[in-house]
Amino acid sequence: MRAAALALAFGTAGQAQTPAARSVTITVDASRSTGALPPIWRFFGADEPNYATMKDGRKLIADLGALRPGSIYFRAHNLLNTGDGTPAFKWGSTNIYTEDRNGKPIYDFTVVDRIIDTYLARGVRPYLQLGFMPQALSSAPAGTAYQHGWRPGFAYELIGGSWNAPPRDYGKWAELVYRWTRHNVDRYGADEVRHWYFEVWNEPNGPSYWTGTPEEFQRLHDTAIDAVRRALPDARVGGPDVAGSGGAFMDAFLAHVARGKNFATGKVGTPTDFLAFHAKGSPSFVDGHVRMGIANHLRGVDTGFAKIAAVPELNDKPIVIGESDPEGCAACPGAQNAYRNGTMYSSYTAASFARIWDLAAKHRVNLDGALTWAFTFEDQPWFAGYRQLATNGIDLPVLNVFRLFAKLGPDRLATTSSGEVSLATMIADGVRGTPDVAAIATRDAAGRVAILAWHYHDDDVAGPAARVRIAVAGLGGAPRAMRTWRVDATHANAFTAWKAMGSPIAPDADRYAQLARAATLTADAPQRIETRGGRATIDLTVPRQGVVLIELEPGVR
Repeated sequence: MRAAALALAFGTAGQAQTPAARSVTITVDASRSTGALPPIWRFFGADEPNYATMKDGRKLIADLGALRPGSIYFRAHNLLNTGDGTPAFKWGSTNIYTEDRNGKPIYDFTVVDRIIDTYLARGVRPYLQLGFMPQALSSAPAGTAYQHGWRPGFAYELIGGSWNAPPRDYGKWAELVYRWTRHNVDRYGADEVRHWYFEVWNEPNGPSYWTGTPEEFQRLHDTAIDAVRRALPDARVGGPDVAGSGGAFMDAFLAHVARGKNFATGKVGTPTDFLAFHAKGSPSFVDGHVRMGIANHLRGVDTGFAKIAAVPELNDKPIVIGESDPEGCAACPGAQNAYRNGTMYSSYTAASFARIWDLAAKHRVNLDGALTWAFTFEDQPWFAGYRQLATNGIDLPVLNVFRLFAKLGPDRLATTSSGEVSLATMIADGVRGTPDVAAIATRDAAGRVAILAWHYHDDDVAGPAARVRIAVAGLGGAPRAMRTWRVDATHANAFTAWKAMGSPIAPDADRYAQLARAATLTADAPQRIETRGGRATIDLTVPRQGVVLIELEPGVR
């Protein structure tokens, strides 16, 4: 597809004449905490593990690690696949396990070590997925192709191959997991590896990723978890990273790990330090524009939390939404996915994360993370429309929203907005009427107040900006220094700059530097904010699909 066509297919709505700005009042009480705000945004992942060691992958891993070094996690599929390490769409390999002509195992950690080394050197830790099945261990029928031939545009079901089958020998499967875990402990140290997450497989409740029965998966899971724990007794283990909330498959899994007979040990239950399920939105293309499906996304989260909360033995376990995204396939093109390059993706991210935090409070569950399944696709056309965080080494606007998340403090403050769409309405109907203009506010130990606000609507069409007045109380008597960070069509947005260049297929070095500058998140000039009776008022305009963060620093003289 030519660059001009890509720009059209994956652009944002044109700027037409729109009504006057809508007035919204946001109130923040900086003296009243409503509880902790866990940094659930710190998890990322991708199908293609080998991209992490390539030029743009290394840069992006470093950018992610810089968000909060040592606290960022990356989950990748295909880490146990047989192959030479050449990446492809929805594919990767490490050749970690092969067998000689006599069936004797051969272990080779060279490629997978390079991937993990890349993470750790850049402040990122593994959320280590134990999968998929090495070719020599697959129980798939003879003649079944191992690597799939899927490519963008093909039916999703064509990703299958013998990599998604149960092992023909569970003892060899367990020994592989044990040897790999032991190797990681020897290479990186037990103190490091016990910070990692270990989980088995991906979406075993559907035929695309698992061709065995639910009971065979339980056996796969038990034997792998036992092998990890034999190598590192206090390793953090869990799963099962089901598609959606998991239905009857998840019910059976939860019952099994809580009180079933362990396939590896014969004891009751399986060690479980965290639980994981997936939640996705469902965008569509209507009347010439993208319409997001945030309601579907949040309903999935709501159902998943309820399912876990209903199991007494497990309802206090940390939960990771192991893939939490606007839709289900990062590499899949389509008009309905034209939200990805611009500010629709970034405003959706702000609005959806806020409601995921709210849903965790509603169900009183221990939410540890919501993993964004987006990375980068190496050496693809500029702004090709994949769900990613960067294109050809240039950040997309959505990555800058994660930089804003990283500026939030640990304590959530009492906040209201006259423009907020209620959680109940958003779950039932999405944001199809009045836009969602809302905020989260936090405070840190130094007294810094951070206010994240957004202006979101499901429909990617032009609309009026929001004229927002933020009334902050509880600040004390001293003045504050205010810094404002923006992500919108004209701030921290390389896509707008690329289109203004004429959507070049291959930007030269000068234009590349211009795109890098356009993508950079920078603060407005700082301002001194006076307080009266501990109160301050801030007026600003937030364009449709824009996100803004305001920091109020104490101690200004």
